[in-house]
Amino acid sequence: MDLNADVGEGYGVWRMGDDAALMPYLTSANIATGAHAGDPDTMWETVALAARWGVTVGAHVAFPDRRGFGRRAWPGTPGELLPELLAQIGALTAICRSQGLAVAYVKPHGALYHAVNWERPWQALVVEVLERLGEPRAVMVQAGTPAVQWFAEAGIRVIREGFADRRYDADGRLVERRQPGAVLDPAQAAAQAVELAVAGQVATRGGGRLTLHVDSLCVHGDTPGAAAVLRTVREALEGAGVPIAPACGG
Repeated sequence: MDLNADVGEGYGVWRMGDDAALMPYLTSANIATGAHAGDPDTMWETVALAARWGVTVGAHVAFPDRRGFGRRAWPGTPGELLPELLAQIGALTAICRSQGLAVAYVKPHGALYHAVNWERPWQALVVEVLERLGEPRAVMVQAGTPAVQWFAEAGIRVIREGFADRRYDADGRLVERRQPGAVLDPAQAAAQAVELAVAGQVATRGGGRLTLHVDSLCVHGDTPGAAAVLRTVREALEGAGVPIAPACGG
């Protein structure tokens, strides 16, 4: 099982989360590429951390929306976003190459993540971006969404993502984080991670159950105490005999 987190989400002197504390427990790092957060210095520092700990790097691309942290709807069309995504991935690729790493996969962020998971035009945009880059890369999308089958049919390697630290709704979406019980504590996150990894199931708000096949489990790096949550999750998975490894090589 792969363990991932969104990292590199700083800008200038402002920092979000404790990437140095997260990195020892990760196998994959989704590094912000400058649209919702991140800048060249932050990307450089975060890639160096990934190199130090042997963590696979993914490009965490987003709508150009720093003020809204990439979580707001974008008014443009998929075609208008094409050069933006090429530039975002290109910047991180250059920094990775200069440190002996590669960008192994792409994971959309925030509002773009939800659009790519559910809407065909945005899925087609990601395929075009990867085709224009001319390098094989995987795409990380939410397990159980239409994107999984669509990318597979398009010949794109898919990393099916589940969430260790968030409550699921009955429709497979995450409970909005401002709702009571939406964010799980370390013990709850560990139990959910083991159930997803071993049984391919997860309890939902309201007492139902979902079947989800996941390749990677995410712990949100901007959650207070995220490093403790991630450490507890990893220890629980290892204790349950689940092999921990990156979903794709760097």
